[in-house]
Amino acid sequence: MPSSGDAAARLPALLRPLAAEPERSALFLDFDGTLSAVVVDPTGARPLPGVPDLLAELAAAFALVVVISGRPTAFLADVLGAPPGVTLVGLYGLERALQGPVHDTWAAVIDEVVAEAEATAPEGVYVEPKGLTVTLHFRRAPEHKGWVEAFAARQHASRGLQVHPGRLGRELRPALVVDKGTVVRSLVAEHDEQQGTAPLRALAAFGDDMGDLPAFAALEALRAAEGPPRLVVRVAVVDKESPPAVAAAADLSVPRATGAVALLRDLAAAAADPDAASAAPAT
Repeated sequence: MPSSGDAAARLPALLRPLAAEPERSALFLDFDGTLSAVVVDPTGARPLPGVPDLLAELAAAFALVVVISGRPTAFLADVLGAPPGVTLVGLYGLERALQGPVHDTWAAVIDEVVAEAEATAPEGVYVEPKGLTVTLHFRRAPEHKGWVEAFAARQHASRGLQVHPGRLGRELRPALVVDKGTVVRSLVAEHDEQQGTAPLRALAAFGDDMGDLPAFAALEALRAAEGPPRLVVRVAVVDKESPPAVAAAADLSVPRATGAVALLRDLAAAAADPDAASAAPAT
């Protein structure tokens, strides 16, 4: 683990307030492309080495550490090992929002779409069922992007499913106003209500894809809201496939998941000695 002084000196100035007062700060982290490298086979995605322990270390210092992903929560718990103190939110919050008969109705719709896609998709298109959503990946067959887009458009027209673009794929979700932004806002509100006179003062979100833009927008809305001032930092994790809109909406960028994890390691080390973070020279 890096020394707190060295880590604080390396931290971008925007993130130093979080390390200086971690007990009043929150982190919202994507999984694929942020804590895990992007892989050709989505089923093979795993966190980078040491990430589960790093998340536990962050959770011990920060008021709130949340991993929000398009993956099911059960998948996150399996590959991350449910680090203590870390909140895992799967399917962009749909699993939190949909319960009982409504959950079962949408799950049945997705099952029908999965069956149709698996029966008709051209070779190379990977159909990834996730229970309440399904993603059609054309990474291995970019020539079939048009088929994927047409299939998704038909499901939108016939079943009312929302179509969300992502890295070399399209995701179909229930037509609900649920995304990473609604998760961020609800978790911040729940925390602040529980803490009363000690609301969160600083918030950071890390992400690499279009599904992270609602989280970035939620942070900006929280910064602009009435009440105690909040510092917000939006961190884009970028590579050659990254949608330009993600970096454009961010306050700073890091290269690939390895860069994101290295930055989080420095943040954890600096938060272990908040005085060092406060005293770090400006860069």
